[in-house]
Amino acid sequence: MSSSFGSKIRIQIFGQSHSEQLGVVIDGLPANHELDIRAINAFLQRRRGGQSHFSTKRAEDDIPKIVSGIVDGKTCGAPLCAVFENTDISSADYEGFRFIPRPSHADYNAFVKYGGANDIRGGGHFSGRLTLPLCFAGAVCKQLLSKRQIYIGAHIARIADIHDTPYDPVNISARDITYTGFPVNDAAAGEKMIGIMNDTAEAGDSIGGIIECAVVGLPQSIGEPMFDGLENRISAAVFAVPAIRGIEFGAGFAAAGMMGSEHNDEYCIEDGSIKHKTNHAGGVLGGLSTGMPLVFRVAIKPTPSIFKEQNSVNIKTMRDVKLQIKGRHDSCIVPRAVPCIEAAAAIAIIDLLEG
Repeated sequence: MSSSFGSKIRIQIFGQSHSEQLGVVIDGLPANHELDIRAINAFLQRRRGGQSHFSTKRAEDDIPKIVSGIVDGKTCGAPLCAVFENTDISSADYEGFRFIPRPSHADYNAFVKYGGANDIRGGGHFSGRLTLPLCFAGAVCKQLLSKRQIYIGAHIARIADIHDTPYDPVNISARDITYTGFPVNDAAAGEKMIGIMNDTAEAGDSIGGIIECAVVGLPQSIGEPMFDGLENRISAAVFAVPAIRGIEFGAGFAAAGMMGSEHNDEYCIEDGSIKHKTNHAGGVLGGLSTGMPLVFRVAIKPTPSIFKEQNSVNIKTMRDVKLQIKGRHDSCIVPRAVPCIEAAAAIAIIDLLEG
């Protein structure tokens, strides 16, 4: 199972949704870097469930136990390993899914690939629970990046037909991408989003959305052409988040409807430096960072576990059946996915910088 990422700084994620523990090993970290564990824990709390009406009621504390790689609060050159306990599990909720796959889950694909040996409980290794160790690794990488004055932040750009104020693609500061509460730029839009998510939860259904992420302070020409381009590596890391359906950089798909004279980012001299007047490229050209803010957006699908009756099949009897999912599930994963996207970007960027 491919659960690792990176070349110079290597991330290996292990565990399942209902296994005794899950965690991450980070190898290749530079030594003598002091880690702010309190800040890491605060970052992890941003993705923790059980904190709203529209998120899962599974209440894990999500506090990491660091078992190696840290001495006196600093990285020591050895692989950094952090584990998390799974304590609030309800495996009985999944007993009926062994032979009746849930629509839009990986249940049936995993059954075929692993000959029925896959862990069905909570989705096993395919679960969004695995974004917890991803976020731990991302929080560590974000701290390493901040020491280089590189900052990453994200906000909810859209839920249903409610749009937040987008980032200015040319002028973004670290303050612009730092949030202390619900991650939106327009508080009124955020209130409407929360209302829609609560209504969706009451209806037993789910809803998706769009997250916009920005990186500021990234030096020019980070990345490689062809397969190791900046956007290639970020995209690969981002798709580790199970809910992702698409990604776009800068103008993204809107570029297909623009003329070259509209889309081209013309150069100018500003304060003695060469810059772009616009940023339709999203801060990356030819796989290399341009020195402008890196801006990308990801589409998050509706959570597939809904409480409405659905059609499925029984793998053993080869008959059509009705399926009614029970248990504890998010009606909207988007708010909890925001730190996951930041983490994925941080992991990809620090690996390119160290490489």
